[in-house]
Amino acid sequence: MKTDDNRTRITMLTGSYRIKGTVELVAGARLTDYMTEAKAFFAVTDAEVWELTPGGRQVLSAPFINVSRDHVEVVTLGH
Repeated sequence: MKTDDNRTRITMLTGSYRIKGTVELVAGARLTDYMTEAKAFFAVTDAEVWELTPGGRQVLSAPFINVSRDHVEVVTLGH
């Protein structure tokens, strides 16, 4: 059975957007491990997508999105 213990809040920056949401890490894994092992897309749940410009508006809210690994420039824990 899955628990919420493996859910980690993250913020990703792409060239155009700031994406806030949750990724599911394997118990004991680091965010770096998740990034290294990801294929072409990252699964992000409880996602919010914001314009990257200062004061940018929220453009999307969804329970699940896939984010292209090729477009991620920065990822950090929390938000």
